[in-house]
Amino acid sequence: MHRKTQDWCRTHLPCFIDKDLWPPNSPDLNPLDYCIWDEFAGAINWDLVTSKTGLINELKRCVKKIRPEVVFESCASWTNRLYRLKQTIGNCLNK
Repeated sequence: MHRKTQDWCRTHLPCFIDKDLWPPNSPDLNPLDYCIWDEFAGAINWDLVTSKTGLINELKRCVKKIRPEVVFESCASWTNRLYRLKQTIGNCLNK
C-alpha cells in the first residue's frame, strides 16, 4: 500500500492493521488488487482528504481515472488467487 495511504489510514482508522502486521501475500481475496490501490494512490489529492466525506469524494473522483487494463489485470489476478485457494483447500480436505 502506498505510504501516504497508510499514513492516512493510521491517523483516521482506529482498527487499521499496519503493513508490518499483515501477512505477506495473504489470500484475503480482495478483488481490489494492489495495482488498483496503486492507481488510487497516484491519483488521489491527499490535501482534499480531511474527513471520511472528503475521502469518499476523492475516491469517487479518482475511480474515473483508473485505466481499464488495470481493472482487467486485477480481475484476472483475483480469479487466479481464487483458483489457487480452491486447489489448496481441496488438497487439504483430501488428506
